[in-house]
Amino acid sequence: MYQRILVPVDGSPVSNRGLEEAIQLAKLAQGRLLLVHVIDELSLALAMDAQSGRAGSYLQSVRDDGARVLEDAKRSVQAAGVEVETALHERYGATVYPAVITESSVDEIVIAEAKRLKADLIVIGTHGRRGVSRLMMGSSAERILRSAPVPVLLVRASDKP
Repeated sequence: MYQRILVPVDGSPVSNRGLEEAIQLAKLAQGRLLLVHVIDELSLALAMDAQSGRAGSYLQSVRDDGARVLEDAKRSVQAAGVEVETALHERYGATVYPAVITESSVDEIVIAEAKRLKADLIVIGTHGRRGVSRLMMGSSAERILRSAPVPVLLVRASDKP
């Protein structure tokens, strides 16, 4: 059964839905969760807009938000009685920190973490977009699904608002 379940988290309702499912699987299998959060250019762009006028503080704000997302997810997992570990990565262009992972896209970072942590399963919350919406937005979940070295469980978000 699945003992090491990797879960990319970003704090969104969709991501949280995937986390809930992963917690249930880990409880059934008496496994552990490996939570991963990646800070990327989009995170920085959103923070720069929110922090306009405060040059220099936006990067720390994004780092703090990433740490908070991981800590919140970790608390949820621990409250369910499941073992958990976390990893926070920063990705800017082709540079990724910590430097042990050199891949350049978020999906490649998730796949590299799955290999490094010897995950048995990856669980991802997804919007389940189709058609033009998917083409315009792209799909990290789809790219992970196509390239992952282990099974991937895609958990669709609720259609309810």
